[in-house]
Amino acid sequence: MRTIKGLRWWIVGLVALATVINYIDRSALPIMWPDMKHDIGLTDADYAVISIMFTIAYAISQSLSGKLYDWVGTRIGFVISIIVWSISAGLHSIARSIVSFSFFRFTLGLGEAGNWPGATKSNAEWFPIKERALAQGIFNTGAAGGSVISVPLIAFLYLWLGWKLTFIVLGIFGLLWIIPWLTLNKKLPQEHPWLGEEEREYILTGQKTGEPTDSHGEWVPKWGELLAYKQSWAVILSRFFLDPIWWLFVFWLPIYLNEQFGFNIKQIGMAGWVPYVGAAAGSLFGGWLSGYLISTGWTANKARKWAITLGGIIMLPALILTAFATQAVLAILLIAIILFGFQMSMNNIQTLPSDFYSGKAVGSLAGMGGTSAAIGVILVTYSVPTLKAISYVPVFILGACLVPLSLLAVFTLSGYVKRVVPHKIRGSE
Repeated sequence: MRTIKGLRWWIVGLVALATVINYIDRSALPIMWPDMKHDIGLTDADYAVISIMFTIAYAISQSLSGKLYDWVGTRIGFVISIIVWSISAGLHSIARSIVSFSFFRFTLGLGEAGNWPGATKSNAEWFPIKERALAQGIFNTGAAGGSVISVPLIAFLYLWLGWKLTFIVLGIFGLLWIIPWLTLNKKLPQEHPWLGEEEREYILTGQKTGEPTDSHGEWVPKWGELLAYKQSWAVILSRFFLDPIWWLFVFWLPIYLNEQFGFNIKQIGMAGWVPYVGAAAGSLFGGWLSGYLISTGWTANKARKWAITLGGIIMLPALILTAFATQAVLAILLIAIILFGFQMSMNNIQTLPSDFYSGKAVGSLAGMGGTSAAIGVILVTYSVPTLKAISYVPVFILGACLVPLSLLAVFTLSGYVKRVVPHKIRGSE
């Protein structure tokens, strides 16, 4: 029987590729918006409403998708998610009003949200504990890579095909991804026919913690049970505060460059990808750093918290400096630093659900975290048109205020980062 060496890396590579497609699809509207809005007769206030509809769906779908992936598994869960978002992306081509754009943006959010709890769950299934942050970093590099690729790609497609055909082409990309995914991801590591025995043993042995839950069978808490543990709230609240920083740039970077520095779509395509190179580097470095520290003898608790804190230390001053940047080059480089720090922190925060829980609880908590993040994004997105009417200074200062709040949630609620022992088991010991 044939085997594929390093199959777990192929799996996370496909998840990262799905994330690249995910970000290309969601980035198309903001990148083309400075020109599109004149063609369809809409305003930036309309754009904020359309973006909020996407985020509302994203909030709803994060928790539902977490449950969906726990129910049908990551293999089929990803197929469902990418079919929904790819068809929705293509249907943007027939939108003509705030209502139709909001509807297709809503269905896009329903599909795209599943990528995140699905990736967290997939990494928990395919990687030992010490490699999960690196796997999460590779996955998150897909988000940054998608943003890097999307800016010049969409600018090129728009200038060549126009916005309608651009949306159709982007929708096709995702549907093609399903072919290699179903081919390679046949089974979980325990049963996959193409997984070598040495790698299988390495994965499964590395997933054991030696803590009480390992000897009592798999614990599958329901949503209400998850909310009874402060560790869950560490994930939920830290993402509520931190995720809006990323989405400030996903939703508003092209518009910021257009309004603040007079960039047209061609110029946005030439420069708007640079900040996401910083994000990609932060994803890989943050994942590598915590994994390296664990391999040198640090506990997961110390390694995760150190990486999260370092990311915050990088973000905070860069956000404040960006608020007062008067040159486009300086602003773009500072935003690259912000996104480097963001991905360092977020990469390790997104690993916490698999540190705290196992099996079917991982996707559920990751989904809850995604829902709380989306709620935070909605609140910030709603405020941006009002704030930027004054200037972009309060927009970036708001982002700076969110950094310490996220770190505070991690440090006050996570306790010592390790597998959560259910109250019923703790009480019986």
